[in-house]
Amino acid sequence: MSIAVLGAGAFGTALAVSLAQKGPVTLWARDAARAREMDATRKNPRLPGVALPEGIQVTSDLNGAARHPVVLLATPMQTLSSLLNQIDGSLNGTRLVACCKGIDLRSGCGPTEVIALSRPLAIHAVLTGPSFAADIARGLPTALTLACDHEPEGKELQQALSTPTLRLYRTEDVIGAEMGGALKNVIAIACGVTIGAGLGDSARAALMTRGFAEMTRFAVSRGGRAETLAGLSGLGDLALTCTSELSRNYRFGCALGQGQDFDPSVTVEGAATARALAASAQAEGLHLPIAGAVAALVEGRLTVREVVQDFLTRPLKEE
Repeated sequence: MSIAVLGAGAFGTALAVSLAQKGPVTLWARDAARAREMDATRKNPRLPGVALPEGIQVTSDLNGAARHPVVLLATPMQTLSSLLNQIDGSLNGTRLVACCKGIDLRSGCGPTEVIALSRPLAIHAVLTGPSFAADIARGLPTALTLACDHEPEGKELQQALSTPTLRLYRTEDVIGAEMGGALKNVIAIACGVTIGAGLGDSARAALMTRGFAEMTRFAVSRGGRAETLAGLSGLGDLALTCTSELSRNYRFGCALGQGQDFDPSVTVEGAATARALAASAQAEGLHLPIAGAVAALVEGRLTVREVVQDFLTRPLKEE
């Protein structure tokens, strides 16, 4: 099956580089001048040190790229809906694979729900798990979760998207997989705040543990399975994102903890996801104190000192 990747950021480009080991790949960039430059120079400034294989064709023709039978959606979560609405045609039978992690702030939906609402005749799936673009592009061993609730198509996608260095594990629990990928970004911000504010590794470990409980609680409330959260798309991604400075969400949290500004041009999926989570928790009566605290910090409603004081003075309870 021929493959297109929509989104020429670091992660989309890295996926294209890995997939080009198996055959031609079309990589779509929103800006026409940037697409021409990447195609000519075989370089992407967002992925330094990595040469684009000859098997990658870079284009700005969105509708042309979307005609492939497999289309990977590697754009930020908050722009996914608008991107889908720009594509002509029904995409009937097209396998649309979300590679973004988050919850849409306007609708409260995860990526596959956004796809289903916009393109109900397409087959939707999500590719998620512990991964950094640089590792994938350099050919370092990486394992991800591919979630698709149509078993035959899921198996085909697993074969099509696995490469010699990118190993995919399959599940039909789409909700659990995408919620794990979304919520871990929120916990990563909290862990970054903890380290940035000088609260120590012990506090970070506690936040990761209690954050994992929140992730599982929310995913199960949406219909996901707890065991999915214990896999690559949940616990695995949480461990990576909360402990590495390569994580944008973690770095954003560190800046918050230090009281410093963060580069507004860098996409931080967890910031919008925290706000969406806080709204959902309030509407549904769910107890998500870490997500609520991150939302309050992002919106400037609370300071780090106030959040720490609130957590340390909460009533004692069983784990």
